[in-house]
Amino acid sequence: MIVDAAEMLLKSSATQVLPTHSPTHVAPVPSVVPDVHEQLIGASGERTLWVLFALMTIASAVFAGWSLRFAVSARIYHVLATLTTLISAIAYFFMATGQGSAIKHITIRHSNDHVPDTFTHIDRQIFWPRYIQWTLALPLILLNLGILAGISGAHILMAGTAGALMNFMGLFAAFGKENTPQKWGNYVIALLSFLVVVWHLGLNGRAAVREPSRGVAKFYTALATYTGLVWAAYLVVWGVILGGHLTVNTEVITFAVLDVLSMGVFGLWLLLTVAKNAETNVELKGFWSQGVSREGVLRLDDDGA
Repeated sequence: MIVDAAEMLLKSSATQVLPTHSPTHVAPVPSVVPDVHEQLIGASGERTLWVLFALMTIASAVFAGWSLRFAVSARIYHVLATLTTLISAIAYFFMATGQGSAIKHITIRHSNDHVPDTFTHIDRQIFWPRYIQWTLALPLILLNLGILAGISGAHILMAGTAGALMNFMGLFAAFGKENTPQKWGNYVIALLSFLVVVWHLGLNGRAAVREPSRGVAKFYTALATYTGLVWAAYLVVWGVILGGHLTVNTEVITFAVLDVLSMGVFGLWLLLTVAKNAETNVELKGFWSQGVSREGVLRLDDDGA
């Protein structure tokens, strides 16, 4: 009996459930996947970049070939028009090959009354070579207008500098930080710079062009007004883009149209008129066409005076 009792005690011990301690489980930290929207160029935008590269290249070749019909002293309009479209062609090649863009991260905050604020994140593609293109091209366009009107070098320099500053500030506005005065402050400076350009074209240009010929004055007024309206359109488009109301494709196509108008059509209109109207021709001699004159320079031999 003692043996039977011992066996029963061992069996009961083997079947006894020992208490266990459940491991401590750490609740996972909830993670919020950011709401990121990518605004990138599409197929139509990419085709537009290549088309503009081809158009500006053709325009540069036509303008350059056209200049060969004139003496060097009378090629200033053609040279400036060629340089303008050539700069544009290089910029469009840079953008079309995928080398000229950057991604700007934009964070938009949505305020809510009863729940925490939410955020929308946007990664927008910005083609920065176009701003460099405009910075270089607009002073050349203004120089052509200044020469046509006979504006003084001082006023041409100030107008060209204001035009370059306008486009620099457009670039800074494009990359400006959201929800700060930085972005719109840069845009306002660009707008004020444009008004300086308009001042010189409208006031100094009209005053200078009245003297040579009524026909030249009429043509200058039409061309300068056209130029002012086209570049005002650039500022309007910049404002719409800064407000977040244009897709990247629409932006590329819109700027392509404006570039054709401001550079290609401008140059063609100017050169056609110069070819038909002798009054618009100018001759730049001296250093421009003849280089540095060394007449009257005293030459000393190797042995000294």
